[in-house]
Amino acid sequence: MNYHNSRSQLDATFNQQDDAVFDVEGVKVYYGGFLALLDVYLKIPQKQITAFIGPSGCGKSTLLRCFNRMNDLIPGAKVEGRLIYRDRNIYDPKINSVKLRRQVGMVFQRPNPFPKSIYENIAFAPRSNGYKGNIDELVENSLKRAAIWDEVKDKLKAKGTALSGGQQQRLCIARAIAMKPDVLLMDEPCSALDPISTRQVEELCLELKEQYTIIMVTHNMQQASRIADWTAFFNTEIDEHGKRRGKLVEFSPTEQMFNTPTTKEAEEYISGRFG
Repeated sequence: MNYHNSRSQLDATFNQQDDAVFDVEGVKVYYGGFLALLDVYLKIPQKQITAFIGPSGCGKSTLLRCFNRMNDLIPGAKVEGRLIYRDRNIYDPKINSVKLRRQVGMVFQRPNPFPKSIYENIAFAPRSNGYKGNIDELVENSLKRAAIWDEVKDKLKAKGTALSGGQQQRLCIARAIAMKPDVLLMDEPCSALDPISTRQVEELCLELKEQYTIIMVTHNMQQASRIADWTAFFNTEIDEHGKRRGKLVEFSPTEQMFNTPTTKEAEEYISGRFG
């Protein structure tokens, strides 16, 4: 759908209200006095993959960080509007952002395993948060879900940083899974990986969406077309001070986005005329 369509048209994008895990209602993001991202209206369907695409500086990662309030950690950042997660506005002052991040995990652009053993990379956070179950089982199950258990089961005491880039990224996904989240945010999770590792992570995402809602920022349009169920296209515009700010242009099922986009901007970006 077009960014400029009405709220009622946005609601009509989904057949049932229960389909949405997140409901973004007029979210704006400021860095200091600069409006970096215009009003965003967007719904994220559960247990599907939603991809954010668009040129650099268009607000994709800025919006992604809103879903678990990572922007709180950026000096001068301010978020306006409502971002509803499971019927609660996560920007309500009563919401505990630390607890929110347990429910909404994040995998970053570059693999960032802890300088600890593979085992401790998985066990550390659950143990620190008072996990009462069997840690050995949790570690094994998390690594299995991240499709890396067979590669590391005989070297769990080895440093996670000694793994290959692709293995490190899957270890980081396993680390996020160990916290038993509801949603996984992925900020260009394959940008630092080789083609084989990229394919492994993509296949993993397709398996994980059976249990988790996944929101992914990607610069790789082919990746979005391969694995995303929904795609949101962002672009930039020049404000009255000559600065570029981001905006959501179009949001639709991925097949529609790549075959019959409804805006000229999305069509030109997907066809490679800019970006």
